[in-house]
Order: sequence, then structure tokens, then C-alpha cells
Amino acid sequence: MTTQSILITGASSGIGRALALAYAAPSIRLALIGRDSARLEAVAGEARAKGAVVETATLDVRDRHVMAAWIGAADSIRPFDLVVANAGITTGLAPGELMEDPEAVRAIIATNLLGVLNTVEPLVQPMAARGRGQIAMMGSLAGLHGLPYSPAYCITKAGVHAYAESLRGRLERKGVLVSLIIAGFVKTPLNDSIAAIKPGEISETEAADVIKRGLARGAATIAFPWFLYALTRLGRLLPARLYDFIMARVDVTVPGTKERV
Repeated sequence: MTTQSILITGASSGIGRALALAYAAPSIRLALIGRDSARLEAVAGEARAKGAVVETATLDVRDRHVMAAWIGAADSIRPFDLVVANAGITTGLAPGELMEDPEAVRAIIATNLLGVLNTVEPLVQPMAARGRGQIAMMGSLAGLHGLPYSPAYCITKAGVHAYAESLRGRLERKGVLVSLIIAGFVKTPLNDSIAAIKPGEISETEAADVIKRGLARGAATIAFPWFLYALTRLGRLLPARLYDFIMARVDVTVPGTKERV
């Protein structure tokens, strides 16, 4: 049986944790990156109990040089077949607020966007040289259209979408698949902090199953739930002022992150 080697960032909770456990099996080697060492080791323990070989690293995806050194060294010893750039945070506004904290904005850009680059960049050349591999990036429905209650989050996810789409055509000619995950509401600690109606919300385990099946078939885009994805895409066809009028009347509170660069 061929052993598959998988790197997952943001693996200590949420979708990252669920993905690690979904993949965990005797034929799997997992490299799990997170910032909370206790939670990360707990996930590793669960994955090992399912037969996986697990290595953990308590790293901050915002640190480009540390990420490049660790990923490069790990890949040289055990080449990665799949990387899931999943780590992310959220920030936003409460009704009546006009502008997000500039420091919070820069923290979310550093984590959600630059963190993806810091995860993916060290593997582009090695995977292309091997002529195989798969790169998956965690986007969001929020990356399809700006939302008045979470502008910085939308910036980061729109950037991830553009990055994945830009890499895909070039890398797939080299045998490296690129998959963009466009997630809706998933019941995670991150999303639990948002006060809003959450249509189509699913559990972390359900989300991991959808993502795993999509990655297995090499899907370019893995979007869920489909009805909300379709509605969001259709929203781009509406006149801009009409869309703004509708969205400005949606009652949503997104707490500002305490993260700082």
C-alpha cells in the first residue's frame, strides 16, 4: 500500500482538525501545523490512534522564513503528496461600526493571505520537479463578493481565490493539481463567534468529508453548500447598488480579532 504524505495548516481545531482525522489511517503520514501546541498534540494523538504516522510543528504561518525552512526540510525527507493551506482567522464589524481596526486588518491579511503563500510557495518547485502533487487552499463564499460586515476577511479570501486560480493553469501542466475550497458556514469555533443566520451550516466532520471527496477526484473547485454558492454567484449579476441595499440590511455581527501582526 502506498503511503500518502499530507501537510495541513491550522490543524489544531476546526476544519483543519477534522481533515486530519478524516485522512488519518495506517497508510497516511500527516504533518500538522498549528499554534496551540496542546490542542495540536491532542489532534495528533487521535490521528495516531487511527494508525497514522504524525509529525507536528508549532509554527505561525505568518513567519515566511520559518515556514519555508520547516516545510522544505520536511518535504526533502518525506515528499508531500498533498498540502492543505487551511489556517485562518476572522474579523469584522458590529452593526453601526464603519471601519475595522487597522491592526486587525493587517493581522488577518498576514494570516489568511500571506499565510497561504507561506505554506504553498515552498512546495511549488519541489512538486513541479517531481511532476506530481496537489495543492489545496481554503477560500470562502466571502471571497466571491464583498460583504459589508467583514471587508478585510473578504479581501483575504478573494486574494486566495485569485492565487489558486492563477497557479492552477501553470502548475497543472507540470502534473501538480490545484484545488480551491470555497466553504460556506461550517460549525467551528471561528464561525461560532459570528452572530448571524447561517444558512446551510454543516459540521466540521461533514465539511471534511466534502473536501476529502473533492480532493480525491482532483476537483478544481470544491464549493459547499451548492445552493448558497449558486446564490452568491448570482448576486454578482445584480446591479451593485441593489446588492448593497440588500446586504446592508442583513443583521450580522462579526467580532474583531485580537490578533496583531
